[in-house]
Amino acid sequence: MPETRFGYLLPTRDQTVSGEHAPRRLVEHAVRAEALGYDSVWAGDSPITRQRADPLLVLAAVAQATRRVELGTAVLLPALRHPILLAHQLGTLDRLSGGRVIAGMGAGFPTEATQAQFTALGVDFATRGRRLEESIEAMRLLWSGEAVSFKGEHYAFEDVSIAPPPARPGGPPVWLAGGGPALRRVARIADGWLPYPPEHGVYAEEAGTILETARRPVTPALYATFCLDDDPERAREILRTSIERYYNAPLEFIASIQAMFAGTPEDAAAWLNGYVAAGARHIVVRFATDDHESALEEFAGRVRPLVDGETRS
Repeated sequence: MPETRFGYLLPTRDQTVSGEHAPRRLVEHAVRAEALGYDSVWAGDSPITRQRADPLLVLAAVAQATRRVELGTAVLLPALRHPILLAHQLGTLDRLSGGRVIAGMGAGFPTEATQAQFTALGVDFATRGRRLEESIEAMRLLWSGEAVSFKGEHYAFEDVSIAPPPARPGGPPVWLAGGGPALRRVARIADGWLPYPPEHGVYAEEAGTILETARRPVTPALYATFCLDDDPERAREILRTSIERYYNAPLEFIASIQAMFAGTPEDAAAWLNGYVAAGARHIVVRFATDDHESALEEFAGRVRPLVDGETRS
């Protein structure tokens, strides 16, 4: 069985809700994650609905401060940007980092708050899925470095080239979020899959669907939230505080749609091994805590070895 890889989600949103606004500290977290053996570092995207530092600018700084970790967006909303500009930004970041970018993307979760963000930026929310697909198609053309043309329902251009081209031929791998009906899109156009289903069985079923229908190799990943504490009840309360502050919504609702764990490191590893058995191979970890330094170390020292042990057996 392939080794499980682990990524770390930078707390860009957590900084905003706490009023810290210290992007340099985010870079320090990334450097520490690399030193502890994490395989990737990620940044989320939401300029208005869930405000945070811009993910591509943060990752550009991380690219200069690190040497090994992959740099991912979890996840970027292409429909809010023109594909020529986004292809240029991602291509430059890939070149800057020496080919370490993973372009995690999504259409946008169907909530009133997300719709308001699209409206503020003058983008029809109902078209977000098709815009996502057109953007990916257009960016892959542009990442060739040649002059290309594209004509879609929402974007069109003729004889356009961008420079510098990405470090990797063809550009960064594109990972897509989503489950259910979105699986067809993942199987059709994605290089990776980054969902967060709260149940192992759902993950296994959807991963099987992608494996059977994908047109190219797809990396099965998982976006999961952890709050670690040797006292499970205390962990649950910390998780509640963090999640309700992050989303401005009840924990019970968010936990019904997202993979979340609160409890001891040993139980976290056992829970995570259920996803590994279901097919997950790259775990993007979000920590529900105010102390990311300790969380990074605790997960690396007490959770990951147990998951890796299961993977190697």
